[in-house]
Amino acid sequence: MHHLPDTLDGWLSYCESLHPRNIEMGLERVGEVAKRLNLHFDCPVITVAGTNGKGSTCAMLEAVALQSGYKPGVFTSPHLVHFEERCRVHGEIVTAAQLVEQFAAVEQARVQGGEPISLTYFEFTTLVILRLLSISKLDVAILEVGMGGRLDATNIIDTDCAIITSIDLDHMEFLGSDRESIGREKAGIMRPGKPAVVSDPMAPDSVINHAREIGADLWRFGIDFNFTGDKQQWAWAGRGRRYAGLSYPALRGANQLVNASGVLAAFEAIRDKLPVTAQAVRTGLAMVELPGRFQIIPGQPTMVLDVAHNPHSVAALAANLDAMGYFPVTHAVFGAMADKDLTPMLNKIGPLIDRWYFTDLPTPRADTAAHLQQKWNAVQMVAGAKREVKTTLHANPEAALQAAIAAADPADRIVVFGSFYTVGGVLQHGTPRLQAKHLGT
Repeated sequence: MHHLPDTLDGWLSYCESLHPRNIEMGLERVGEVAKRLNLHFDCPVITVAGTNGKGSTCAMLEAVALQSGYKPGVFTSPHLVHFEERCRVHGEIVTAAQLVEQFAAVEQARVQGGEPISLTYFEFTTLVILRLLSISKLDVAILEVGMGGRLDATNIIDTDCAIITSIDLDHMEFLGSDRESIGREKAGIMRPGKPAVVSDPMAPDSVINHAREIGADLWRFGIDFNFTGDKQQWAWAGRGRRYAGLSYPALRGANQLVNASGVLAAFEAIRDKLPVTAQAVRTGLAMVELPGRFQIIPGQPTMVLDVAHNPHSVAALAANLDAMGYFPVTHAVFGAMADKDLTPMLNKIGPLIDRWYFTDLPTPRADTAAHLQQKWNAVQMVAGAKREVKTTLHANPEAALQAAIAAADPADRIVVFGSFYTVGGVLQHGTPRLQAKHLGT
């Protein structure tokens, strides 16, 4: 047996070095390793798929479960700064040491009987986290799908309740070029006879049809549950139950009520397995927080962090920025992956941005700062730009942020958005608190 790593970083490099070429798509390989590990859950499992809102949905499910006195486990991806962020048990991020043990177990199962099974980085690490969760004596496991659903490694676990959040165009080279085909992939997490909560108000037909074909217990937004709200509070109504006078979720942003509604539908759908109290719902939603999701960091200038990186989430970010009130100048630090549909994103948020700081990112999948700048210039030309917008190029998100801080007045705001690598890049040394030099000192 070759010498195996004994640190988390060592294992992550090892998983990356495996990168099998021309691998068979499908769950046979992961499923076989899972079988060798005897991987199974003795608690209800909630699986969350969708383009946007998955992380927020998982965080709300976790918060309400914690407030109800349960021990939840959460698997979510990608991470902002540290790999360990991908797994939480009882509300706490797991330790590197806990993960290292599981890497060794997965590797042993992978090469068992001299028949090594090819696994991608995501498949390997997913098995590691699933195994850690499965032995953590949980009351509920909350699994966020990495991409798609049907072929995602998380789908080797049969869910007790599927949640499909909003569906938008993303990862089109893998999932298909329109919402119907993407929806079809996401719907693959549903199981016959089990609740399937669809919180996208405009769900593709493919999602609804698939639920009916397999005989899932379909909960549709606007039909089986909905919400109403005014400036002060909101209310939720589902099959035979209502929650009134709810305070707004602590997660900011217009789409969070849609996510919260799906969460309440899911708890309602599995009440017999996991009853939650009305008080836990109130407190949990009021306390939930998630770094990098329209996260406003007070200080001078104000800073906003958001991992919006597709047209739908960037539209939501633009609406949220617009609702913040007036700032003399908005500076944007932006870096994105090469496969993103940039034009609609830049069109949507462009009018709100006065200065761009485009950044390279530390991954071969990223677009270059120079190409982002070209894209922006093209968008400007087509729009017949009326105003001068300054742009600069930077080697990494931290350098871009430093340039923005140097140029910004205390009353301005800085928005850091795009890929997880962009937001993660400015969080490497903790949350930056900005203290601008006061004018005239």
